[in-house]
Amino acid sequence: MQVGGYIGLAAIIFAETGLLVGFFLPGDSLLVTAGLLASQSQFGLNMWVLGAILTVAAIVGNSVGYAIGHYTGPKLFTRDDSLLFKKKHLFRAQEFYEKHGGKTLVIARFMPIVRTFVPVVAGMAKMNFRSYTAYNVLGAVSWIWSMLFIGYFVGRAFPGIAGHIEKVILVVIFLSLLPGLISWQRERMKAKTA
Repeated sequence: MQVGGYIGLAAIIFAETGLLVGFFLPGDSLLVTAGLLASQSQFGLNMWVLGAILTVAAIVGNSVGYAIGHYTGPKLFTRDDSLLFKKKHLFRAQEFYEKHGGKTLVIARFMPIVRTFVPVVAGMAKMNFRSYTAYNVLGAVSWIWSMLFIGYFVGRAFPGIAGHIEKVILVVIFLSLLPGLISWQRERMKAKTA
């Protein structure tokens, strides 16, 4: 974070939310860590500047993802898997989108991997762009600011926690993956009973 600064953080958020190859990037843990470090004066990160820049990066990233889906459409579903592209992630995002409708754009912001593919699926489905943009902005603001504030307030409440940042990141990663793990377990239980 000290090397990349605001630009590096914005590039990561943009890539994770807008480029299909960005699904592996550390969105939630990065945001919580950035908020935590912003609470410590020695890191020189301004919380409000950070939040504004990252919110714009997340909105623009999702808009690029929508455009990719809109213009490439069905070609993505016929593409072969590669090192950075797995069709199963695209199908998971489509399934999630169909199940939850427009609110998917807000909910998906909080789900690693899914958040990368949902905008593409919305573009493929030709979701109304005005409606898409409203959900995109709401989702970006909710995700960026909630994650930053969690980190910020944890950093303020426990001033020495910056020295244990690895543990904080592991907890955030676990909590980010927890909804997916619960869903996977439920599906597994359904399969067993069937």
